[in-house]
Amino acid sequence: MTKIKKILIANRGEIALRIMKTAKDMGIRTVAVFSEADRYSPHVKYADESVCIGPPPSSQSYLDQAKIIAACKETKADAIHPGYGFLSENADFAKLAEKSGLIFIGPSSKSIEIMGDKLTAKQAVKKYDVPLVPGMDEAIKDVKVAKEISKKIGYPILIKARAGGGGKGMRIVWKEKDLEEEMKRAMSEAKNAFSNEAVFIEKFITSPKHIEVQILGDQKGNIIHLFERECTIQRRHQKVIEEAPSVSVDEEKRNEIGQAAINVARSCGYYGAGTVEFVMDDKKNFYFLEMNTRLQVEHPVTEMITGLDLVKEQIHIAEGKSLSVKQEDVSINGHSLEIRVYAEDPENNFLPDVGELKVYETPAGPGVRLDDGFEEGMEIPIHYDPMISKLITHGKDRKEAISRMLRAIKDYKIVGVKNSLDLGAYVIQHPAFQDGSFTTKFMEEHFKPEDLQKTIPKEIMEIAALVGGKLYLEQNHKPVDSPNITSKWKLRRVYR
Repeated sequence: MTKIKKILIANRGEIALRIMKTAKDMGIRTVAVFSEADRYSPHVKYADESVCIGPPPSSQSYLDQAKIIAACKETKADAIHPGYGFLSENADFAKLAEKSGLIFIGPSSKSIEIMGDKLTAKQAVKKYDVPLVPGMDEAIKDVKVAKEISKKIGYPILIKARAGGGGKGMRIVWKEKDLEEEMKRAMSEAKNAFSNEAVFIEKFITSPKHIEVQILGDQKGNIIHLFERECTIQRRHQKVIEEAPSVSVDEEKRNEIGQAAINVARSCGYYGAGTVEFVMDDKKNFYFLEMNTRLQVEHPVTEMITGLDLVKEQIHIAEGKSLSVKQEDVSINGHSLEIRVYAEDPENNFLPDVGELKVYETPAGPGVRLDDGFEEGMEIPIHYDPMISKLITHGKDRKEAISRMLRAIKDYKIVGVKNSLDLGAYVIQHPAFQDGSFTTKFMEEHFKPEDLQKTIPKEIMEIAALVGGKLYLEQNHKPVDSPNITSKWKLRRVYR
């Protein structure tokens, strides 16, 4: 076993901060990397050491593998944690880290490679009798063959990109006459997004639930599941609200889907923290979608109901230690919700917003957790994902978790950029969410921008107007102070 002494976090913002906090609890030193746009970010100030790795564009900073490896050597870090996004599911980066003598806090590059290709993943899990959506397990380009297969499985069908995710290269086809055009579009989009135009066809499950299972595996072959998360509320294939456990899964189904997730992990020799995603139809049949070979954005809801620190588990696994718990040791305690707070305008087609956080007051109190990476006075940069924070609540049951979330949303004050807090309040108060009848079509079936005004009490609107007026007067009569950094972290040179 190897003892990790210093971790470089190859990421930014709230996830970088979240990882650093656990590392510091464990007595492990931390290194932040940052672009010029993030020079004054909290994760940079919080780290023991920080390295600027280039200009704002991700391609020249957070996605530049050579600069990140060079930063590890410069700071003598012995491990890399990739967080999520950026290089977290890049098999080549994991290989480069391994080749450079660094510990990659994640699965093996082989596991990432297998699960990063949807067709290879399907072929791997098929050997373990994991339920699969009816369809193909090989790429297709021939429209004539595609039509024959689509007739067999029945319309509607879903064309999916072999590589990548996030809804890119994905097209729903309801009728045969549209198949050829939609295939061309899906292949073109896949090529542009992933440099791989390969697509395949599956049966499209109408009005499904999106259920995912958190798994943990060590390097000795032990694998457990940490129950499921409900991730059905989505917009353009991106999750809006997550909760654990799922309101749609009973104990029998929980054991069944949990074992299926473990089998998926076994199919690729997985170790570390990972998430297995399933789609569930209205008859409670579930089918394997994909595996995310990293820490998920929504991992806090699992931590809240199990009491485990998933980052701590990741670090221990990377050191070669056995899992700290067995399957029979983990149980569900209460209920947890997470809302992703984005700098975007839900009333204007969710366009991203940029600007200064003129007022930024965060919620607290019983059962409230906030993972964020911003402070009042900071600018929301245009170069990256517009997520400001993750707002998480926990209660003894779902009702209490929802009540605490509504309180937390009301206590969360953000002025200066449009944001999705009111959208979160709208969703969790909707009857379809309250009774659990929602599907992945919730947003298109229920959400209308004008409904958001109903979630904002009159007194809140009045307070916002007063705060806005006060800020206007201050800005026009007092100079703005430049950022003041008082922490003692080391600032190292820029790699170019």
